Amino acid sequence: MQSSISNAAVDALNVPYLGLYPSSALKIADGNCKDCGPIKQALWYFEEEPIAIANDARKIAGYSTTERAQADVATWLKTVTNDDLSALPAAIWLGSRQMIPSARLSVDHKNIIGDDGIEMAFNVVPKIPTNLSYLNQSSWDFYAQRPLSMRGELNTHNQFVAKTIWPLDYNIGSESPYHPLAASESLKQLVQSDHGGAQKPYTTRVLWESAPGQERNWSDKAVIGAMLNGAQGDDDEAHGGHFAILTGQYTADGNWSQWLVNNFYNLDAYGEKGIIAAVTPADKYLMDLNSGQSLYRPSYMIVAIMKDKQSALTYQAASNRVYQHFYRHDLIYDHAQANCAGISIDTFRTLGWNIPKTGPEGYLKAIIAWFYVSITERSITSGRDIYDYLTEEKTRLYPSVAFDAIGNDLLSLVQRQSSRQLTAYEQKLVENIEAIIYVHIPQVPSERAYGLAPVYSFDQYLAETPKDKSQWKIIPTQPRPFPDEMRDGLATEKAFRLPIPLPVLLSFALLAGLFWLVFRLIKRLFF
Repeated sequence: MQSSISNAAVDALNVPYLGLYPSSALKIADGNCKDCGPIKQALWYFEEEPIAIANDARKIAGYSTTERAQADVATWLKTVTNDDLSALPAAIWLGSRQMIPSARLSVDHKNIIGDDGIEMAFNVVPKIPTNLSYLNQSSWDFYAQRPLSMRGELNTHNQFVAKTIWPLDYNIGSESPYHPLAASESLKQLVQSDHGGAQKPYTTRVLWESAPGQERNWSDKAVIGAMLNGAQGDDDEAHGGHFAILTGQYTADGNWSQWLVNNFYNLDAYGEKGIIAAVTPADKYLMDLNSGQSLYRPSYMIVAIMKDKQSALTYQAASNRVYQHFYRHDLIYDHAQANCAGISIDTFRTLGWNIPKTGPEGYLKAIIAWFYVSITERSITSGRDIYDYLTEEKTRLYPSVAFDAIGNDLLSLVQRQSSRQLTAYEQKLVENIEAIIYVHIPQVPSERAYGLAPVYSFDQYLAETPKDKSQWKIIPTQPRPFPDEMRDGLATEKAFRLPIPLPVLLSFALLAGLFWLVFRLIKRLFF
């Protein structure tokens, strides 16, 4: 029996919460809305894209026009109020106006079958021409094995056109096994096992809890999590993976698709998958049919279940302020100095979570690399790029190292193994963590090659890529220049970077001095 999909499709905000925010505080709009609250710079990126915005524009996170992002967060933190902690993001990227809470695919995947057994007409959003990770038969086989929720919209043919398909068995159940790390185990080993585990099953594992063996009562409790996405299997520029922080509220069924992901991505390029940097629901972040991370690489997550919301709310509110700077372009994404890991971990450190640093790869290595790359590629700009990578602190540079540092420090703090003096934020964090859970999220089969675990060092990166750079597989992107007329405040200042770093200039001077001394010595001895 078949019925209209409109009987089953519901508004995309027909959920109790998006992240930590009651959906009643939000409404659906798109980037073309006028005087609807978000700053014009944020709206410019979304155009026809459905977004969730505050019902009351006064509830949107503020920002400073005279301070950079982290300085702004530090100033805000000194006088923060409960109202400030509840301030909403400028925009939450939904991508769709409607959703199907629960359904299964028909055998020919032309219909979806609701929980009541009624079949409904079904289709999927077209593939973006540049997307190399779209559905194939193996994807349909994967979806056919499980119940699904979907984001999408009803079209004029009375079909529900899905843009995001979420496997409902990907939950974090309160019955997840208690399995702390053994003495011989580490988070890094979990990530790297089976080359990243792209084809391993979805699993959850409680690494620590405050009351082992007792009944768990996680419902309605806040969560804060770190997400690590693996390396792409066929892109030699993407072995570093990706990183994001999540916040949300635990539901009784363990469904975490409505948690919010703080996805910092390069705004100044059109990626091949159509990704826009934004706060976005976890189902869209991972399972969007064009932009979803899970369609081209495995992922890993550490989740802390919290007794109260303050630590998670504080991070999310601070991140919302950072996004205001990000959209306004006084904070610009940089693959070495301000990438997904760096921006995320900077915000934690500004709030007072002193996540241990691991230092840079090394200045000597960076100087040698500058000379090598500048000469072989005939570009001092490329030389400067490699220098910046090798001198950046590794928890800010590598998503994997950031994930490792956050996860290990969480475990160290709750097990009272940390010897440092705790800050107010750290003390609150420790007091309120009820459980720490590790989640392995495999890759959804698609047209794309299976991804791998991300690299943890420059040497590992070199080992994963062909020695001849002309043999690298690279997925091209197109620039997306930000309009000058939208710049204001600090965004109007032009960034400047010396093409030759000061330590390299000093090494030039040292080499010149040594050459001069050797020349003088030879001249004195032989002439």
